Amino acid sequence: MWNWLKRKKRTANLMRKNEQQEQLELIEEINTAKREWENARRFFEYAVDSDQIDYAVFAISSAEKRYEMLIRKAKRMPVQWTLPKGGVMQ
Repeated sequence: MWNWLKRKKRTANLMRKNEQQEQLELIEEINTAKREWENARRFFEYAVDSDQIDYAVFAISSAEKRYEMLIRKAKRMPVQWTLPKGGVMQ
């Protein structure tokens, strides 16, 4: 009986650590996607010819969609999201 309880507790702790790791990875992915989106917008500002403009528009669109997808994924996770110290996600 006690061994079963110990295994159950150990499994719960392991699952909690996996969920925390998944959260951290998702936060990092969101931050990366945001930087890519900002870089794509910056590239658009300096685009000169029509090919560069077309590429920049495509890059902005895809980066924005990826960022939105990751935000939706984070919202669907059954966790309470808190901001790190300082109150700003970087």
